[in-house]
Amino acid sequence: MTPADLFARMTEGSDVVRDVFDRHVAAQGDKLFLYHGDSDTRLSYADVRARTDRMAAGLAAFGVGPGDHVSVHARDALVSALAMFAIWRCGAVFAPVNYNLRGDFLRYQIRDTAPKVLIADAEGVALVQDHRDGLPEFVLAGLGGDVETLNGTGVPQVALAHDDPAAIIYTSGTTGPAKGVKLGHRWINQYCFNARILNTGEDVFHCDLPLYHVGGAFSILARAAWLGSSIGIWDRFSATTFWDRIGSVGASCATLLDVMIPHILSQPASGDRPNTLNKVHIQPYTTRHHEFARRFGVDFMTVGFGQTESGSIFGGVLDEFPDGQGTPPDLWKGLSPESYRATARTIGRPVFDGRTDLPKGMMGAPSGLVEVAALDEDDMPVAAGQVGQLCIRPRYPAMILQEYINKPEATLKVLKNCWFHTGDAVRQLPDSANYVFVDRMGGFFRVRGENVSSFEVESVMLRHPGVRAAAAIPVPAQAGEEDDIAVFLELEDGALPDEAAVRAHAAAEMPPYMRPRHIRFITALPVTPTNKIEKYKLRASLLAELADPAENKETAS
Repeated sequence: MTPADLFARMTEGSDVVRDVFDRHVAAQGDKLFLYHGDSDTRLSYADVRARTDRMAAGLAAFGVGPGDHVSVHARDALVSALAMFAIWRCGAVFAPVNYNLRGDFLRYQIRDTAPKVLIADAEGVALVQDHRDGLPEFVLAGLGGDVETLNGTGVPQVALAHDDPAAIIYTSGTTGPAKGVKLGHRWINQYCFNARILNTGEDVFHCDLPLYHVGGAFSILARAAWLGSSIGIWDRFSATTFWDRIGSVGASCATLLDVMIPHILSQPASGDRPNTLNKVHIQPYTTRHHEFARRFGVDFMTVGFGQTESGSIFGGVLDEFPDGQGTPPDLWKGLSPESYRATARTIGRPVFDGRTDLPKGMMGAPSGLVEVAALDEDDMPVAAGQVGQLCIRPRYPAMILQEYINKPEATLKVLKNCWFHTGDAVRQLPDSANYVFVDRMGGFFRVRGENVSSFEVESVMLRHPGVRAAAAIPVPAQAGEEDDIAVFLELEDGALPDEAAVRAHAAAEMPPYMRPRHIRFITALPVTPTNKIEKYKLRASLLAELADPAENKETAS
C-alpha cells in the first residue's frame, strides 16, 4: 500500500475511537465488549455505553466540558476503562495517574495535570486525600469497584475532531522527572492502527497492562473498541494464572513485555496446548520467542517500536509455524494464517521465519505513514549499519504528540529541525528496510575507550543457562573517568548462583571491555507496572554497597 492508501484506510469512517465504538453499540449492542476478570464482570457494548453515559452526565454536572483535564487514579481496571470513555463523552481529556505513585511524585503529577475532576477507586481516594495539601482545587469523585454512578442529569453531546486533545499520558520517569504527553484523537487512531490492521472483530483480546500507559489503554483496549471485538482486562499481570485468563475469554491476542515471557515459561508444564492464543506482540524482541511459540502453539508473534510521543511506527511478523499451524483450526480466531501473511506483506511489514535467529533488538520496518532516519548529533543521517538517534516525520497532520504540558522548552527541543527525536539509538540493517533497537541514547556505557550498550550486555547474560532476566547498569569506574559495568541477574526457579560460571560465560562471549566488573544475583528485578526494569534502584543499591568498605569485596574481571 502507498502512504495515501494506508492513511485512507486508517481514517476511514472516523479518527475518533469513541464514535467508532458508538457504531458498534448500534450494530451489535448485545455483544460482549468488556470482561473484568478481577470482579468477574461482563459488560456488553450496550452496557458499557449506558454506564459511561451515566458517568459522563455526572462529570458534566461537576462542570466538565471540552478540553478539561480529568484524572483517573484507579488500580481497578474496570473503573479506568469506563472512565476513559465517559471522559471522551464530555469532550474532555483522559489523564490517568500511575496508581503506584506516592508522596511528592503523586503530588507532582496531579499539580502538573491540574484536573477539574479526579476519579478514583477506594484505594485511590485514600491516597489522594493523604496528599491533597498544597494542590490546586479539584473535585475528587470516588467510585467503588462496581463503578458507582456519578450523580448527573443529561448526557453530554460533544462532537470531537481528529486534532482535539484526547489524553495526557506520563512518561515512565525512571531516569528523570516524568513528562505529561498531550495526545490527540488521531494519535490514538495511529497508535492502534499498526496492530489492528492485522486483526478482525472476531479476535478477542487479553489485557493485563495498566491503563495509565498507552499500551494497555490504546494499543489493546482502544483497538478492541475500534474493531468491535471483545476484551478481557485484569488489574495486574500474573504468570501463574495467565493461561486460565486466556481460556476465560477465549483470547486470540495478547501483549507480553520484557520479563513476562520468561516468567510464563518458568511455570510448570500443564496441558500447554491447545489454546486459543494465536497472536502475541512482544516488545522488545526476545530470543526466546520461538521457544514460547512452540510450547504454547502461538502462530504469529509481532515485534515493533512504540512510544508515548510517537506512537507505533515499526512492525514485523515472526511466523512461528511456517510449515503448519500451532492453534487448532476449531480454536482459530481472526484472519486465516494465509490472509495474515498476505496482509502483512501488502502493508510493507516483513514476515520472518520464526525458526531463525534475528538480530538483537529487531523492530521490523517503518510504517508508510512516517519518514524515519537514524541521525547523528547534528541531525545528519548516519550510514546504514551505523548507530544513530531514531527520528521521525509524520506524513500527515496530528499523528504525534501535541506537546509536553507545561514544558514548552522540552517540546521545542524534541521537535528541532522538523524531526521528532525519540531519544532511542537504532541502526538500519544494510540492504534492508529493517531497523534494530540498540539502546536509549543515554544507555551507552563508556568503558576503556569503547561504547558499550546495556542492551548488548544483557543479551549475552540472558544466554547463560539459568538466567531468567538481566539488567546492566553503569557505575563510576574504580580508575579513570569512565564506567564500570554491573549486572543484576534474576535466576530461573531451581538455578543456583554461580558467579564463577557467569564470569566464564562472559569471558567466552564478550570482549574484555564489555565484561561486567560487578555481578549480583537478585530474587526479582524491580520493575514498573509496565514491566520496565527500574535500573535507578539497582544503581542506588549498588553504589551504597560499594561506598561501604566492609561490603566492597569486588575483584576486577
